[in-house]
Amino acid sequence: MAEATVTRIVVVSNPQGLHARPAEVFVKTASQYQAKIEVNKAGYRVDGKSILNILTLAAVQGTQLSLEATGPDAEAAL
Repeated sequence: MAEATVTRIVVVSNPQGLHARPAEVFVKTASQYQAKIEVNKAGYRVDGKSILNILTLAAVQGTQLSLEATGPDAEAAL
């Protein structure tokens, strides 16, 4: 049986962007799930469970991100 893949498009609304503190919250939350979580910014795809990878996105306010989760709890993860 193939694993479920779920995708959501989100826009960064924080005026300071996705800086260290919100990135830490994102990674801590993502790490609670078994699903593989990836974040895509304009074709640049990173591991959603790595704070360093999330920070390399340099996602400022207004940035559109595609979140993709694959695994048994993908729906819950997103």
